[in-house]
Amino acid sequence: MKTLKALALVAALSLGSFGATVSYAANIVETADSVGTFKTLLAAATAAGLADALSTTENITVFAPTDEAFAALPAGTVEDLLKPENKDKLVAILTLHVLPRVLTSHQLLDKPFHVKTLNTAERLTISATASGVTVSGSNTANVVSADVKADNGVIHVIDAVLLP
Repeated sequence: MKTLKALALVAALSLGSFGATVSYAANIVETADSVGTFKTLLAAATAAGLADALSTTENITVFAPTDEAFAALPAGTVEDLLKPENKDKLVAILTLHVLPRVLTSHQLLDKPFHVKTLNTAERLTISATASGVTVSGSNTANVVSADVKADNGVIHVIDAVLLP
């Protein structure tokens, strides 16, 4: 019996070391980069000093505005936000898009509900109806694609930049 247990242990260790490999999805930043429609969001996260946190923080949800959503802001807004002197404002906007937990579409409630964001001064309201899911702060965005999985959380693609 001891020999059988020893053989099982050796086999398990061998598979872990040489045979089977564990495969992980990309993190939030890598996933967003691979999609290709979040160049502005990633540039903003880098300028705000948040890209590393989005890569390494576990169990987060990101409501990710597309490049088109950023382009819909008034002319010059993005360029202004990317200036070093506006870093605090940029951080406030970007952290409004991040929940400190994973929230998938399967967890949505039948009625509007409020969620805490990493911008501790703000909460979002999430509403799921027959016509779709919306996320609201001082303005509203529609979720256009949900549940893009990453190894440290989930991304929901939205069509507008949420503002504090």
